Amino acid sequence: MPRYALKIEYDGRPFCGWQAQDALPAVQTAIEGALARLEPDLPRIAAAGRTDTGVHATGQVAHCDMRGDWAPFRLMEALNAHLRPLPVSVLACAQVDESFHARFSAHERRYLFRLLARRAPPSFDAGRVWHVKHPLDLAAMQAGALHLLGQHDFTTFRASQCQAASPVKTLDALDITAVDGLSGPEIQFRLRARSFLHNQVRSIVGTLERVGAGAWAPEDVGRALHARDRAACGPVCPPGGLYLTGVGYPRDPFAGI
Repeated sequence: MPRYALKIEYDGRPFCGWQAQDALPAVQTAIEGALARLEPDLPRIAAAGRTDTGVHATGQVAHCDMRGDWAPFRLMEALNAHLRPLPVSVLACAQVDESFHARFSAHERRYLFRLLARRAPPSFDAGRVWHVKHPLDLAAMQAGALHLLGQHDFTTFRASQCQAASPVKTLDALDITAVDGLSGPEIQFRLRARSFLHNQVRSIVGTLERVGAGAWAPEDVGRALHARDRAACGPVCPPGGLYLTGVGYPRDPFAGI
């Protein structure tokens, strides 16, 4: 069966997350439903990251196996036609070797978290940013983030229901910048790692927000990390500001598209 890689964008608000669940709307279910309109009884698809309820994606990657030898552009167009009016779009499609696996072939995931810092509630970006009413100290948050770079036991920043075999992860990048967003001043967090623990990004951002607000010192982030205790973590921020923006592979399946 020919295998295809799909680059996918979606608004996570209407969904219970990526992974299919009984009687609940999931992104995986939506895409598999569109595929079933093209060819019935196909194998299940697999994705690079199982985003949670309310989390968005601009660069999720999944793969599917088809019976027919589809031209990638035609498959992309057909899927998008059947996905409407759901807020899910296939941005690119490429035929790949059968050894390609969207999850297991990936060597990095990239996430963006958007935090809107203004008094008034967002209108256009509601559900797409974390709204914080108070000002934040960017330099303090950047100093706190330095404690998290590299390989660590991230038990403190791991959800209690996380199913990963080990809490040890390597955080390759955590860049925090201030930008002028559509709705006002944003603090944007960009994180990169081979893989992440369940709720790791939202736990990190929630903790660093406490640093920016002055409730924590930057050094407190390091102390929380080394405590290896979930109770030492700051608050877990809401999912609406989180985006899976990209997945890295040894050979980019979408290069040249």
